[in-house]
Amino acid sequence: MFAAGLGVPLLAAINSQLGQFISSPIAAVAIMLCVAFSTIVIIAIITSNLPIKQILEAPKYLFFAGMLIVFYILSITTIAPKFGVGNAVFFVLVGQLVSAAIIDHFSLFGSTGSPLTIVRTLGISVMALGVWITQQLSLYTHLRAHETRGNLVCRLLLEKK
Repeated sequence: MFAAGLGVPLLAAINSQLGQFISSPIAAVAIMLCVAFSTIVIIAIITSNLPIKQILEAPKYLFFAGMLIVFYILSITTIAPKFGVGNAVFFVLVGQLVSAAIIDHFSLFGSTGSPLTIVRTLGISVMALGVWITQQLSLYTHLRAHETRGNLVCRLLLEKK
């Protein structure tokens, strides 16, 4: 799972750069998903793990995950170049913490369940705070990089207070 976590910012940075290079975040997402689809089909063929019958019998709502991945990838591909990869991933991580806590608390989608106790809520809050703290310098630097001469004067006057 750690390696998967390492991949999320890489995915964001690489696909954002592709979107900028071809001037189309939507096309960048489509290309990435074609590459992903081709890769997983090859893996399924090599491992002989393509359960067609079970796929056809699966509840249709389970395929909603495909729409969610498109939403995620398109969002991160569009936002990361403007907002910074670290800041974009920060909001993704906080969203994942909240979503995972809700899924576990209500035992949704076959999860084993884990009640949202005060201690667990505190732990999630500390994790979110840690992610937020790591991004503060990055956000400040990003905002400073986009200063104009006019708003620089305003910022310097405000900082004197």
